[in-house]
Amino acid sequence: MESNQELIAQIDDLFHPQSIAIVGAPRGLKSGSVFLMALLEQGFSGKIYPVNPQAAEISGIKAYPSVSDIPGSIDLAIVLVPHHSSLAVIRECAAKGVKGAVLFTAGYKETGTEEGRALEAELVRVARSAGMRLIGPNGMGLYSPKTGLAFFPQMSKDPGPVGIISHSGSLTNIMGVMAPQKGIRFSKVISLGNECDLTAADFLTYLSHDSETGLIGAYIEGIKNGANFLKALRQASLQKPVIIWKVGLTREGSRASASHTGALAGSRKIWQAMVRQAGVIPIVGFEAWVDALMGFSLLPSNTGPRVAIISGPGGLAVSAAEACGNQGLKLAELSEQSQSELAKFVPLTGTSLRNPVDVSLTAHFDIDIFKQAARTVAADHNVDAVAIIGCGLTPEDNHTFVDNMIRVQKECRKPLLMVKIPGFDPKLSQHFCEVGLPFFDSAESAMRTYALICNYQRWCQTHSDSD
Repeated sequence: MESNQELIAQIDDLFHPQSIAIVGAPRGLKSGSVFLMALLEQGFSGKIYPVNPQAAEISGIKAYPSVSDIPGSIDLAIVLVPHHSSLAVIRECAAKGVKGAVLFTAGYKETGTEEGRALEAELVRVARSAGMRLIGPNGMGLYSPKTGLAFFPQMSKDPGPVGIISHSGSLTNIMGVMAPQKGIRFSKVISLGNECDLTAADFLTYLSHDSETGLIGAYIEGIKNGANFLKALRQASLQKPVIIWKVGLTREGSRASASHTGALAGSRKIWQAMVRQAGVIPIVGFEAWVDALMGFSLLPSNTGPRVAIISGPGGLAVSAAEACGNQGLKLAELSEQSQSELAKFVPLTGTSLRNPVDVSLTAHFDIDIFKQAARTVAADHNVDAVAIIGCGLTPEDNHTFVDNMIRVQKECRKPLLMVKIPGFDPKLSQHFCEVGLPFFDSAESAMRTYALICNYQRWCQTHSDSD
C-alpha cells in the first residue's frame, strides 16, 4: 500500500509535466481540439506532442503516428481515442515510461456492462504495473495556471489559492472561465471523471498538503470508499476549508449521477454524518458553491457573529436583518458613540441610526455617506463584520463607491460584505471582486456564506487541540 508521501509525489509530478502527448489529437475544430488549444493559449512551456497517424502536423506542431514514435520522454498523456482503442494506447504509454494519463472518453465500468468493467480493470492493471497513474475515464484532467496546464480555452492564467476537485468536467470548464469575475483564482483543478485509479480522496490528500492551495472546493457525485474518503476529508478540513457540493442525495439525483459517472451516490443521512465528523462545509447548488468559494477566498479570517448592516433601501435592510437571524448570526448593538457619529451625516428623515443603519435614498446621490457610515460602524468594537447594500447612480459614482469601500476595509481590517441592489449596475460585482471585496447577489447569500465561515472557524478551534 502506497504512503501519502508517495501519492503526493506522484500527483505533484502530474501537475508539473515537462512534456505532454495528446493522443488522438484531431485536426480542425472537434471536441478533442480544446486540449491543444487550451495548452497553447495558456502558454504551456514544455513540449507538446500531438499523436495522430493521419496528420503530419496539427496547429503548426509536428504530429506523430503513435506514442512509441515520439523521440523524447513523456510525463503526461491526454488520451482522446475511443474506449475500444484505449488499452493499446495505455500499453504504449506504460512501455514509454509515461507518469500519468488522462482518459477523456467514456465507455467503461459506468456503462454497467461486463465488457466495460473488464476493460477498465485491465487499463488500471497495465498502468499500475508500470507505476503510471490514471485520471478518468470521462474526465478533463488537470488545470493549473502556474504550470500552464489547462483543458479548455479561455481559462484564467492568474493563479490563486483555490483547489477544485470535480466529478463533472463541464463544471470545471465553467468555473475556469467565469470564476475570476468573482475574485476566485485557482491553484490546482482536477476533473476526476469516473475514478478508475486516482480518487477524490487521493486528491483531497494532495491538496491538503499543497502549499499553494488555501481552500478546497469539491463537486462530488459519488464516493468510492467511504472510510478512505472520510479520513482524507477530516485531515484536509483540519488544514484548510473544504467546501463540498454533494449531489445524488435524492432518488432523482442518484439516478442521474449513476448514469453520468457510474457513481453510487449514497444516502443523505450517511452524508450528513460524514459532514459532522469531518468538519466539511456543505453547499447545495452552483450559486451557493461559487459564493462560498468567493467568501472564503476574499474575506479576512478574523470573523465573529456580530454583523452590522448599512443599506440605502429600507426593505433590503430588514431582509438582511432577517437573513442574519436565520443563519444564526447576531445583529450588532451599535454603541452610543457610533450612533452619535452617524447622526452627524445621516439625514434625519426616513433613516435609522440603529442596526440596520438605514441611510435612505440620499446616500445614492451622496456616495460619501456610505463611506462615512461604513467607517463609523466598522470602527465599533461591538461589530465583527459589516454588510453594505448600496451603489451609486452613475458609473462614475460606482467607481467612487468601490474606491471608498476599499479604503474602509484597509482601515478596519474587518470583513466587508458587499450586497447587490437588484436592477442596478451589473458590472459592480466584478469591480468589487477584482479588488478583493466579495460581492453577493442578495443579503441572504451574503449571510449564508459568512455564517459558513464563522462556523468553520469555530469547528477548527474546537478540534485543533484534540487532533
